[in-house]
Amino acid sequence: MSDKNVKRVDGRVEEALPDAYFRVSIGGDKKVLAHLSGKMRLHRIKIVPGDIVTLEMTPYDETRGRIVRRL
Repeated sequence: MSDKNVKRVDGRVEEALPDAYFRVSIGGDKKVLAHLSGKMRLHRIKIVPGDIVTLEMTPYDETRGRIVRRL
């Protein structure tokens, strides 16, 4: 998704779901379903509720995203 249409936003992980999915809140009241990027899975970077993460989102579906960095 490293395209010019990709939007990067920061959010806080609210809930860990099965299969490396997470519920992330961005901008206070908006919730997004996000999954881990391949590099984060490869290097076994752990994400727990409360972590601040960076998401990549496309303009086509604002309810889903991909976690690319843990801050």
